[in-house]
Amino acid sequence: MIIDALRVPIVLAPMAGGPSTPELTVAVARAGGLGLLAAGYLGAAELAGRIEATRAGTDAPFGVNLFVPGPATAPERFADYLAELGADYELGTPRHDTDDWDAKLDLLLTSPVAVVTFTFGCPTAAQIERLHAVGSEVWVSVTSVAEARIAVAAGADVLVAQGAEAGGHRAAFTDRVEDDAVDPLGLLALLQLLTVAVDVPIVATGGIATGAGIAAALAAGAAAVQLGTVFLRCPEAGTNPVHRAAVGTADPTMLTRAFTGRRARGVRNRFMAEHSATAPVAYPEIHYATAPLRAAARAAGNRADVNLWAGQAHPLTPELPAGELVNTLAADTKTALNTALSRRIRSC
Repeated sequence: MIIDALRVPIVLAPMAGGPSTPELTVAVARAGGLGLLAAGYLGAAELAGRIEATRAGTDAPFGVNLFVPGPATAPERFADYLAELGADYELGTPRHDTDDWDAKLDLLLTSPVAVVTFTFGCPTAAQIERLHAVGSEVWVSVTSVAEARIAVAAGADVLVAQGAEAGGHRAAFTDRVEDDAVDPLGLLALLQLLTVAVDVPIVATGGIATGAGIAAALAAGAAAVQLGTVFLRCPEAGTNPVHRAAVGTADPTMLTRAFTGRRARGVRNRFMAEHSATAPVAYPEIHYATAPLRAAARAAGNRADVNLWAGQAHPLTPELPAGELVNTLAADTKTALNTALSRRIRSC
């Protein structure tokens, strides 16, 4: 299994929408971790180019992440929200699509990579079997024990356990209004539940930014950690300047559907504060509707009206080359584990 062969138990999170680049994937892979390419929002042809660029940069194994498509949302469910935003912003046309799911899955069957990971749902058992047949491992992101059991039953090799602390979109299989009434599980609680419930390796993700955080996840039963926010300020990342400037500040984060119609965590700003309460469950329709206003904000250097996806530990994000960052985190993890082991547990 790929996860057992890593020199460093660090997986690069697939950060769609810009930060994910072949250069970043290569740098993490060269440093001994597992690099993942984000395929979200890319067509199959563009993804193929990024896969080839990554192969040209490293012989190390790497993976690709796909978004599992969900159902369309009836227009009447988000009409009022568009009217609210339209009073102040230029909007795009809301639409539903499958994120080129079939073509990208076909690409990964004809041009296999070591690992294919999935977010927003679980592929079918038949799809997993096809990926296994070409030599790819299948990792599925989960946020609960129920989702984990579905993924294991379908044939997933590894689970990526996403805690509520994580930046970017929630990986939950469903996103419903009633979910807002339930506190999402934090990473430590989720890890403890999953290690009892299932018998497959678990990769921990969410709010990890230091060697001590990695050590804690490993001690709690994770086979490795997946890190995203901590790489946003690396020179190899394609993070836009507005986003890059927001990460590493003391500003808090929050969950919102305001930008895309699906819950995601980012650095709190004016748009989130003003529109989260009325934002509907409508992904990817709202994602496309707000695309022009987000692009305009980025072009203007305006932090108030653009999504600034980041995890809760983003103030700890350093500004280092990716390979150096992996090496530093690996060394700090060893130190943290040794320190923990050296502490005596006193009996009562």
